[in-house]
Amino acid sequence: MEYKAGQYRAMILAAGRGIRMRHMTDNVPKPLLCVGDKTLIEYHIENLARAGFLEIVINHAYLGKMIEEALGNGSRYGVKIYYSPEVIALETAGGIVRALPLLDRKNGNQCKEQPFLVVNADIYCEYNFTKLLPMLRQMRMCKDTAHLVMVNNQAHHPDGDFFLDSGRLLLTGSKRLTFSGISVYKPSFFNSIGPGVVTKLAPKLYQAITEGNVSGEYYDGVWVDVGTPERLYRLDAKLRSK
Repeated sequence: MEYKAGQYRAMILAAGRGIRMRHMTDNVPKPLLCVGDKTLIEYHIENLARAGFLEIVINHAYLGKMIEEALGNGSRYGVKIYYSPEVIALETAGGIVRALPLLDRKNGNQCKEQPFLVVNADIYCEYNFTKLLPMLRQMRMCKDTAHLVMVNNQAHHPDGDFFLDSGRLLLTGSKRLTFSGISVYKPSFFNSIGPGVVTKLAPKLYQAITEGNVSGEYYDGVWVDVGTPERLYRLDAKLRSK
């Protein structure tokens, strides 16, 4: 199956405060922290561009104008960036709902069940986003409303989040895995959330998994949750040593 570049849109979640990063995020939003020779968010933009995601929505709240000033309209990365500012951080699900008018749009027309990719700005990964292109197409023709990329549990999150069995996400099973922060959604996944309502993602995922509407896949490549200064320092050293 061939895919046209720019056929699907992606969203980078960049509205988090990054409280655990302490002094590092007092004057700089977490997505603009540097590891190696780039900011965290630039790795995602470049990886998405290579995979053919040429239109990217970025939400922001804390020091959000700095993100817009740093990234501009995306032209130097070969993409078009749309921004979804939040006066107050709306949490993950609430932030996606606010951005839906940008994510739904395709060639200027509304396509209400056009799936889109979402990735957290505060992770570093070497996942190949082209792997999700078949899922983006397939999801339009099935009842699933979400697809999650799962990774091995980390030392700071040993109990994981959900179970993965034969491509389905479950709440019970033999071994939990951790949600990577990389996912695909249909707009209808968020139907019950009103615009501007602060809403966490986890309860919606639990509900959809209970209803049997969430698929998943396992990724065992490079993935780091850059949630503390120590993890950021380790990642920075690793990337600079390459």
